[in-house]
Amino acid sequence: MSKRILLLSVSAGAGHVRAAEALRTCADGYEDVSTLHLDVMDYVPDSFRAIYADSYIKLVNAHPTLWGMLYKSSSDMKPTALVQKVRRTTERLSTRALLKAIKEFGPDAIVCTHFLPAELLMHEIRRDRLHVPVWVQVTDFDLHRMWVIPLMTGYFAANDEIAFRMRANGIPAEQIHVTGIPIMPAFSRPLERAACAAQFGLDPARQTLLLMGGGAGVGGLDGVAKELLSAEGDFQLIVLAGRNAKALAALKTLAEQYPQRLFPQGFTQEVERLMACADAVITKPGGLTTSECLAVGLPMIVNAPIPGQEEHNADYLLEQGAALKAVDELGLVYRVRHLVRHPDKLAAMGRSAKALGRPQAAGAVLDVVFADLAGRAG
Repeated sequence: MSKRILLLSVSAGAGHVRAAEALRTCADGYEDVSTLHLDVMDYVPDSFRAIYADSYIKLVNAHPTLWGMLYKSSSDMKPTALVQKVRRTTERLSTRALLKAIKEFGPDAIVCTHFLPAELLMHEIRRDRLHVPVWVQVTDFDLHRMWVIPLMTGYFAANDEIAFRMRANGIPAEQIHVTGIPIMPAFSRPLERAACAAQFGLDPARQTLLLMGGGAGVGGLDGVAKELLSAEGDFQLIVLAGRNAKALAALKTLAEQYPQRLFPQGFTQEVERLMACADAVITKPGGLTTSECLAVGLPMIVNAPIPGQEEHNADYLLEQGAALKAVDELGLVYRVRHLVRHPDKLAAMGRSAKALGRPQAAGAVLDVVFADLAGRAG
């Protein structure tokens, strides 16, 4: 019989949505499986979306230190605290349309890539209004207490430490599965560097760095690119501006001063092909982006991580030897110069990254979900 898998994400940052899309894409390879991916923010009033998603993005960009304080204080806060009770009540009142959409789809299993839908479904399970397994996929190399939600069928952890933290927070060991963070199947397929380089006009024999500004192209990318290209070393620099048209235009102007060295790119669905051309990536340390880099064995310079989950992601990558960290632009230039001068260091970081990669994470998650459904049917 066909199985219906519902994927629930929240567009507060791109990572939660990308993880759900990775699961949906992977599920397309299974027979007799239908999937539906819903973004919770599409089913809430504009006022709630402005507070929950839009304010989050503005806060982490404009006031990262404040965000870090809120991240820690909310993780330390007990679930029974009055503030937490008020928050959950507000969420339930704002998401009735989502519950209706879930009922109409009639899923056999649900996977949440954000804690908000999992909390809502916990409330439904507790009141005996939902009778399907609900799973939680943590999307960082960190565990915030809001991800620890009672009555879930199981949890998917990025690595062994997150599983350890789950157990320490009272989640039974049998409910925890160390699968990695789901990424698109494209990152698990071997790609030929020469062919990918030809697609983008790059020289496959030259050392190449990829500077990623995130899906929205956040940051002064043209200024960073100019500083990097002024450093020593004959390397090529790909700069991914995302959907930021202004940044892309500035980069194209700058590229005229650095012919065959600077290669600006706008939004693309072929990030894996750009990564295949690169020897290292300069990026914010989000859970999804870093998981993609690890999957293809690409070392990183993580740039100015936001306090909270990004900082914890960066710490993990540094501990494992897969990344360096730059706290400002000058530090970034120094680390680029260091790696350009020491290709042996770059190669060692690449090997460490490859050892950490879990390119098959999405399939591992789905295998657990389907095995659970088969056990229930039997």
